[in-house]
Amino acid sequence: MIVVTGATGNIGRPLTRALAEAGQQVTAVSRHAATGTDTGTGAGKVPDGVRHVAADLAEPAGLEPALAGAKALFLLLSGDLHAGGADPADIIAVAEAAGVRRVVLLSTQGVATRPFGPTRIAMRALEDVLRESGLEWAILRPGGFASNALWWAESIRTRGVVAAPFGDIGVPIVDPADIAEVAAACLLDNQHTGGVYELTGPEVITPRRQAEAIAAALGSPVRFHDLTREEAKAAMSQSMPPELAEDTLTILGAPSPAELRISPDIERVLGRTPRPFADWAARHVAAFR
Repeated sequence: MIVVTGATGNIGRPLTRALAEAGQQVTAVSRHAATGTDTGTGAGKVPDGVRHVAADLAEPAGLEPALAGAKALFLLLSGDLHAGGADPADIIAVAEAAGVRRVVLLSTQGVATRPFGPTRIAMRALEDVLRESGLEWAILRPGGFASNALWWAESIRTRGVVAAPFGDIGVPIVDPADIAEVAAACLLDNQHTGGVYELTGPEVITPRRQAEAIAAALGSPVRFHDLTREEAKAAMSQSMPPELAEDTLTILGAPSPAELRISPDIERVLGRTPRPFADWAARHVAAFR
């Protein structure tokens, strides 16, 4: 059995579905109860036949029922877990005690490109705990997610506008579906054990060009409005800690050469190029209508 944490999110949903379709027994874990079954697009849902367990990773002991009989674990941590003072290393210990043999950890590109800052320091420490645990492991380090464009969904639906800072500064954002496919490969295939994979999209794309891709998918105009850094921080701080918003804006406004690099790792693992943003926009166009 394979346990997937964050199972109702943008990575966990397609990962859970892919594992179930591959004939694996899957337990889906999320903080809140799943609602119904998954049709391929619905947030908060799991595929038919997949067991769901509600558990808060801030209390690792609560994972024990989900981990009973599991051979592998996909570990995805929310940003507020580190901020709340929890010790995610306890999750590794609980998994090992339950008999889990393999852990695939969703880390972040920033562990390598911007190693300072509380969240990235904590994530690097967790990577080190996993490496030293004696378990089989793989580590995924994605850059920015294509699904972050969903932040613009309401303004596109109601006003036909994308409002974002740094309209002409881009990074090679990655499709969460590609992350999920790489995670599935690492969970199922021994050849990826001990691998550290940097996951990016196939092109550097700016917010302005993302708006154009969404407009093309919709078949209707989408206007781009360039926010100041201060305006963007105020908006982002409504859904994340202000220090995380500031950190995110620093990365978006001044990406380093390493953060602009298009990684070959998705092609190495999957044997194909990463999906472009336009593909993500076309698949999720209903969110913007």
